Amino acid sequence: MAAWSHLRLWAIVLGLVLVSGACTASDLPATKVKIGDTMEDFTLPDTAGAKHSLYEFKGKKGVMVIFFATQCPYSNAFNHVMAGLAKEYGPRGVTVVGINANKTEPAAEVAEHARAHGLDFPILKDEGNVIADRLGARVTPEVYLLDSNWTVRYHGALGNSHQPTTKPEEASDVEVRPALGSVLAGQPVAQTETKAFGCTIKRI
Repeated sequence: MAAWSHLRLWAIVLGLVLVSGACTASDLPATKVKIGDTMEDFTLPDTAGAKHSLYEFKGKKGVMVIFFATQCPYSNAFNHVMAGLAKEYGPRGVTVVGINANKTEPAAEVAEHARAHGLDFPILKDEGNVIADRLGARVTPEVYLLDSNWTVRYHGALGNSHQPTTKPEEASDVEVRPALGSVLAGQPVAQTETKAFGCTIKRI
């Protein structure tokens, strides 16, 4: 009887891990774009179907590519952080580009989510998670910060990677902000990588 109870307990724990979607699975894609690599151009549609390429933002001082979700509590905790970064750094020459690669979140839902949360920057839909697979993106939210030459200068969390949060009032940009400052100043980024924590991207 004790052995059976032990097995049932482990089954419950495993079920909770799978349902949570937190980044713990070992079969997720390894990072394919590394610090110092040049990110190749890609083209994705926005939520209305109009196509946009990464390189159309040529001339910017930086581009921050953020993989996000509509239903993930970790990603949603950072909605206001993403919106704030776009508003603050847009006039300073940094473009924020949001990408949704979840097969479970249709374009119409993504568009409504962006409107509801003030995500006033390009929102692209990665059907079939093609770009997520190319870059090795694993979770939401997850950031790739590029300089004006499309070089990856920072990859990881917006903030709070040491204390992941689902509470918007606790979410911060403490980890990406120094990297943004360095890119704008043309200086080396001190901390180039952090652990992005969130819900796994729901792949096909």
